[in-house]
Parts: sequence; structure tokens; C-alpha cells
Amino acid sequence: MKRMILPHIFASFVSRSSHFWKRTMPITRTSSSHVIGNNRSNQRLFSSAVDVDKDVQLMEDILYRVRQVNYMPPHIQNDLFEFRVENKSLGKIRPKAAELLCKTRVDGNAIFQVAEEQDAKPFVTLTNHAGNSFESRSAAVAGVTEQLRRDGVVKGWRDELYPIKEHFYMEPLFAMERAAVPMLGALEYGVHINGIVKTDNGETKMWLARRSPTKSKYPGMLDHIVAGGVPHGVSLFDNVIKECMEEAGIPESVTRDGVRSAGAISYETYSRAADTVTRAVLFCYDLTLPQSFAPMPVDGEVEEFFLVSIEQLKAMMAKTNNDPIKPNCYSVIIDYLLREGHLSPEIPGYLDVIRELRSGDCS
Repeated sequence: MKRMILPHIFASFVSRSSHFWKRTMPITRTSSSHVIGNNRSNQRLFSSAVDVDKDVQLMEDILYRVRQVNYMPPHIQNDLFEFRVENKSLGKIRPKAAELLCKTRVDGNAIFQVAEEQDAKPFVTLTNHAGNSFESRSAAVAGVTEQLRRDGVVKGWRDELYPIKEHFYMEPLFAMERAAVPMLGALEYGVHINGIVKTDNGETKMWLARRSPTKSKYPGMLDHIVAGGVPHGVSLFDNVIKECMEEAGIPESVTRDGVRSAGAISYETYSRAADTVTRAVLFCYDLTLPQSFAPMPVDGEVEEFFLVSIEQLKAMMAKTNNDPIKPNCYSVIIDYLLREGHLSPEIPGYLDVIRELRSGDCS
């Protein structure tokens, strides 16, 4: 039997002591201080030691960037409510978000509730007022999110529906406004495109974009040439074609000729500012563009595009970089550098990066 949980359960979750936790995995650094002397052999040894030191620092910086979007302290994880519908696990909700969702009424009716089963941890689910169909659930949840928007809780409204489902290949149980998805901690799916140019001299370069200063999230930061969430009812490849045209003016024929799928990365991260959980799977694509082609801002989301070399990309990994790339884009770019052999498996930390690039729920 399921039963409603009294409001005091929220207070018990919120009042638990917080302990700041951060994963750290120190990398052994090779010192070059032992190299002495002025002969040519010692100079080569010194140069080799400096290169090793530089590579180790690069891997430390890369791990730092990957962990920026893989931040889930144990005390936060332990306090999450599972979100279930039809006995399917759809999300992870923070206590404050659960309370807001449950107390928000649509035509006087609660749409969300906290319930429990015998000897099991309480979970959030939909009430009978949400109905049992995709359409009725979507409408009921929309009523909640629209009220939370009016209350100033949901910000950055996009007028874009995301499918809510247990894994990518199942039919969604409902759809909801993109800006509100982190309140449920539901899986979000996106496509990220690495825009690649091969120069006549054999050098590889990548197109980057600078986000518009008017963007609701990460204004003015560096970004992929093209990236976007996958809305309800749109396939991955159709979304790639659409986003390439809308964001960078890339003709469909150019995209079809040059693009290839290149795997996926996943992450799960807690936002202290919003007190919500973001769980994402990003499908990666490599798009090889002609040297003669230059992307153009189209929909106002991008301020400018520019080319960078592989060495410049590596330099952008530094923690001290004062013109950083959008956090989740770092992971996709790092995945590209690994796949294309621009990072050596000889460097300590390499396997940690491989593992942590898919440490979220990749389903």
C-alpha cells in the first residue's frame, strides 16, 4: 500500500548535516629537479622531464574539467527522492523541490505526492489527478511548472518540451518544459557536434562558438560550434541537421556529407545554486567541414565563431583559463581528444578520465 507522507518528512531530509565532499585523485608528478649538468645528454633528459611534467599537469586539468559536471556529494545523494511513474524510475528529486512540486495545485488538485511502500524509502510519484495517459500527464505537469514559473521558481523558460522516460529507447510517459526538468532530476539528452577542419598542411583545427551574452545560462562562454537538447518527437539525426542550420547556418548537404556519430558521454551533477540534480547523456558527433566554409550566427544564440588548434584546445583545459568553455562541452571535447589520439594513455590519470566521462546513468 502507498500512503501520503506528512510534511515533516521534508524537514527531516533538509536538516541533515551537510559535509562538503569533492573527489580527488592525486596524480603522481614526475620531478625534473634532479637533472643537472650542462652536457647535451642532460639537456635532453631535462627537456623530456619537463614534457612529462607538462603532460601530467594537463591530465590533472582535464580531470578537473570532467569532474565539474560529475559532482554528487554522498550526503546529497542520500537525501534524494526517487521519482517513479508506473513503477519506472524517472528521476532524482531534492527535498525542497519535492515539497514545492507536491504543494503546487492545479485547479485545486495536487499533481505530485510523496508516497512509500512498506519497508522502503519514500518516493515521489504522480497522483490520480494526473491521469494515466501521456497527454493527461503532460497537461497536468505543465500546470504545475507554469505555476512555478509564475512564482519565480522555474527560470529560463524555453517553450521546449523534453520527453520524460526511464531510458532513451522507451516511449516517454509524459513531456515537460525543458527549464523545469532538473527539478525532477530526469534524464536529459543532447547532441554535441565537434566542428573539425583539416588544413592543407595536415593540421587539425576545431570551430568554437562564443555564446550570446543574453543567454539564460552561461552567457558569453565558449561552446561547441553546434549543440542542443533533443526535444520530444525529434530524432537524434534530425536534431543534428536542425541545430546545424539554426545555430551556425550549415546547409543540410554539408552536414550530411561531413558528419559521423562518435559515441556518447554521461554525467550527473548537483547544482548548489538551484538545489537540483542534472542527469544528462550527450550524443557526440564529429562534423568535418571544408576549409572554405565558415559558420555564421543565425538564431541569436551565438555571438561569434572562431577556429582553434589542438594545442590551443589543450591549453584551454587549464584551471587558470580565464575564458573557459561551457562545462559540459569540455567533456565532449576531451572525449574527442582521447578518441583521436591527442592524449597518451601513458600519462597517469588517462584511465580515470575514460571512466569518469561516462559516470552518469548512460541509458
